[in-house]
Amino acid sequence: MRPMSVFNHVGQCVTNLARTRRFYEAAFGFEFWREISPPDSPSDQLLRLNPPIGMTACYLRRDGLILELLEFSGEGARPGQARPRTMNEPGLTHISLSVDDIDAACEQVERYGGKVLEDTNIGFGIFVRDPEGQLIELLPQAYRESLDE
Repeated sequence: MRPMSVFNHVGQCVTNLARTRRFYEAAFGFEFWREISPPDSPSDQLLRLNPPIGMTACYLRRDGLILELLEFSGEGARPGQARPRTMNEPGLTHISLSVDDIDAACEQVERYGGKVLEDTNIGFGIFVRDPEGQLIELLPQAYRESLDE
């Protein structure tokens, strides 16, 4: 028999936890759930990082999605520079959100430190980046509602 599984969270490494948390809360209405700073051991082993890692994990919630923002301050785990990823690289590519008004959402993205990728605008969808460079796809609410049909 297959073991039972349920969705837990999606994790994202960030270089500035306060800035990124503010972005998701202010631009998209994510709600703060909790923040933890677990001990380096055994977290370093689980994450395959060299100690000290100095990890802080901030959990934000929105519509059943839990977004875990991970910041590392320890000498052994300081993140490097983010590099732009393309959609055809294996692995997680983006977060997709449905919004009431794409233009208004794009204004909020810019207002809170993100970037609108104007060249991706296809009239009913567009990509933006959060302050850390994470891709976010913005689609209309009608798209989300059509998934339930």
